[in-house]
Amino acid sequence: MLSFDRLDGDSGCIELDFLEREATPEPAMKLGIRLHLAGLSLSDTVSILEKLGVDRHRTTVHRWVQKADLQPTDGANPNHVAVDETVIQLDSERYWLYAAVDPDTNRLLHVRLYPTRTTAISLMFLSELREKHQVDDATFLVDGAPWLQAACHRHGLRFQHVTHGNRNAVERVFREVKRRTNQFSNTFSHAEPSTAENWLQAFAFAWNQLI
Repeated sequence: MLSFDRLDGDSGCIELDFLEREATPEPAMKLGIRLHLAGLSLSDTVSILEKLGVDRHRTTVHRWVQKADLQPTDGANPNHVAVDETVIQLDSERYWLYAAVDPDTNRLLHVRLYPTRTTAISLMFLSELREKHQVDDATFLVDGAPWLQAACHRHGLRFQHVTHGNRNAVERVFREVKRRTNQFSNTFSHAEPSTAENWLQAFAFAWNQLI
């Protein structure tokens, strides 16, 4: 039989504050979270847990991911920040995923999900980014979106209009997000925006652990 020691890896960075309400062993929960966020479907994750003697439903693993409340670590001090947004489909509704990436390390700095993309939304996103990380001296890499450029200008942030090069880092992230949400559509099926955003932030946490 497979063992947790062989598969669990370095999961000490996942804090499970809700453990007192769970009957599942902590290593199994951490492994389930890591496997799903690393790219396995909920069904495949459950299958691996079954081989370890832990019989849980797909919705249970999904609930673990939600309750773990994982987010990218604060306190980065990047030289460049690539910022962009892309559409995420929640059933019939369109939402906008905003993401900030350090192109020198490919690490995700901040992600949020919004119902629209405007200058006001972009200002809010950059405000949160500045609270989480030391980015005031960084050069922001943005495309031709006027709302992103206007938000950078109002925050007094130095920015460049770039369509290739270092901005490819954020495009790689978006491609992986689209692949995951298209391949495992049940992740966002009938999901509330807050649930989807929680999963996306957990994905960002896992992305930073794996790169």
